[in-house]
Amino acid sequence: MNDEILKKVRKIEIKARGLSQQMFSGEYHSAFKGRGMVFSEVREYQYGDDVRDIDWNVTARLAHPYVKVFEEERELTVMLLVDVSGSNRFGTNAQFKEELAAEVAATLAFSAIANNDKVGMMLFSDRIEKFIAPKKGRSHILRIIRELITYKPTSNGTNISEGLTYYANAVKKRCTTFLLSDFYDSGYIDALKHVAGRHDLVALQLVDRCEQHMPNLGLVKYYDPETQHTVWIDSGSADVRRAVDDRFAMHQSHLDDTMKRYGIDKATLYTGEDYVKPLKALFTRRS
Repeated sequence: MNDEILKKVRKIEIKARGLSQQMFSGEYHSAFKGRGMVFSEVREYQYGDDVRDIDWNVTARLAHPYVKVFEEERELTVMLLVDVSGSNRFGTNAQFKEELAAEVAATLAFSAIANNDKVGMMLFSDRIEKFIAPKKGRSHILRIIRELITYKPTSNGTNISEGLTYYANAVKKRCTTFLLSDFYDSGYIDALKHVAGRHDLVALQLVDRCEQHMPNLGLVKYYDPETQHTVWIDSGSADVRRAVDDRFAMHQSHLDDTMKRYGIDKATLYTGEDYVKPLKALFTRRS
């Protein structure tokens, strides 16, 4: 790892670790519950214990009633599904969407390992770019951060359905799953519904303010990194700006309705802006 990459990794680690420790530890713990109750130990039966908890094998062997003791299973497996398609290499307010994704994913990862959870990651475009199996530990999280800031996708396109379908087939165990994308795609509803039915799915939408409201900058050259086409747009035209704004509003309305319909928690995060507040609000809603 060269010095420049090392500096970037370290910078994200310091910020993400600080946020996870200072702001998200309690919210994360309460927002993402364990999978249920697991066996802990046996102890002698006491008056008032549920007879259904009696361990009959131990009771017969020791000639005295013993009951099974259960405790909440806290450990989770957290998966980060990160869209690395061309549209995420866009940003007009201090950072690109892909940089925002790296910071947010790192913060979630540090929150997870602080809670003794495993963390894994899948990068996707219109194909599966990289899959990192869930593990624990700081060195593993640093590997995830390094991949997020250095990985060069083999494709510029977006296919959320492809990513979700692969994930559903590859990961059978129920996980807390964060899907980070700008969601500029279609045809993924069935796959989204399937994953939401098997995993605890959370959608984190990455947005740049200029996508939401086009500023008046006169005649500007726009390059689409997914199609690799360049077009000139007259942002000085009120009609053009209104058309762009309306298109985003329709996209947003459809996305919000879809997530609500399938019971998927969602937060919208903006480049160059504080993402702590929307994440904390999402955690609070889940608590």
